[in-house]
Amino acid sequence: MTQPLKSLKVLDFSTLLPGPYATLMMADMGADVLRIESPTRPDLVRALPPMDVTGHSSAHSYLNRNKKAMALDLKSPEAKQIIHALLAEYDVVVEQFRPGVMARLGLDYETLKQINPKLIYCSITGYGQTGPLKDRAGHDINYLALSGVADYSRRKGERPVPQGVQIADIAGGSHHAVMAVLAAVIERSQTDKGQYLDISMTDCAFSMNAMFASGMLGGGVEPLAEATMLNGGSFYDYYETSDGRFMSVGSLEPQFLMQLCDALEIKHLIGKAGSQKPEDIAEFKQAIADKMASETFQYWTDVFAKLDCCVEPVLTFKEAAEQPHAQVRNWLSNIAVKGENLKQLSNPIYKATTINNTGGEIGSDTQVVLAEVGFSESDIDGLKQKKVVR
Repeated sequence: MTQPLKSLKVLDFSTLLPGPYATLMMADMGADVLRIESPTRPDLVRALPPMDVTGHSSAHSYLNRNKKAMALDLKSPEAKQIIHALLAEYDVVVEQFRPGVMARLGLDYETLKQINPKLIYCSITGYGQTGPLKDRAGHDINYLALSGVADYSRRKGERPVPQGVQIADIAGGSHHAVMAVLAAVIERSQTDKGQYLDISMTDCAFSMNAMFASGMLGGGVEPLAEATMLNGGSFYDYYETSDGRFMSVGSLEPQFLMQLCDALEIKHLIGKAGSQKPEDIAEFKQAIADKMASETFQYWTDVFAKLDCCVEPVLTFKEAAEQPHAQVRNWLSNIAVKGENLKQLSNPIYKATTINNTGGEIGSDTQVVLAEVGFSESDIDGLKQKKVVR
């Protein structure tokens, strides 16, 4: 089985979602990820319901699968000795503390690269290591707000809606962190040197204004609520059916638009679909809305399943996971845990990833890992007594 990252060994100091999701992707692709967690202040995700068959939070089990776990008090002097020993083998660090925290612990890039010059050190933060906002707390909703994304991702005259998935955290933080680390690995193979990576979730969210930023920057047209082709300013939108469900309509290209108008019996209005006049767009959208509202969700799902015109039903998560396409594409993985079957999201790149373990107890691999880097049994017992490790 392909494990393209099997040569990488990653020390993961992150918590919550962005860092753990990034290192999950790397672990699923074969990287040896060792998660360093506080023995006294465990990751808040551990308490996030619901619990699964392992007895742990289902989110924790998923985000920390295929990783080793060490419980280590980073504030203790002995912690530095342990991290320094680990750096002989682990050559990638991912951390998610606020700027300056790792420096105060003596575990920042400038310090650690003296021990391992090949070290790739990735910091994921809300606002980056520099700038007036660098020390502020934040969450996904804040990063989307400050990056300009939330303002035009809404209906005109209505407030922005909290997203169901964490766009800035995952698409911004996690994915960009993985890309940056892998780019640094390629460069290291050519130069034999590591580097520091500063990943700001707000920076990355801002860069995702890809379609309409150019219109503002190059043409002076600011993206506003329901004013662009893709945010409700055209007929590209969601439409309610007679039973309160929704259909997504994205039939922008002429060949798709023709099929849409045929199916909805509104061919006489097709000229208004691409009009620059707001009243024409409003009339065309209303015609779609009226027609969609005249039949049930299942009726329209069946109609458009026979066509190829970018119209699809809005599925619940359960429906999405159980649809035939999800089965064929292996969107879910089945894991045998304690004699029961546990379903988790598959890695979307390497769906056949072997899942060796799910996220477990705090520090479950501490003793084995310390022994592997040269600590004797008496050394480990001493560290336990001092509560440096757990």
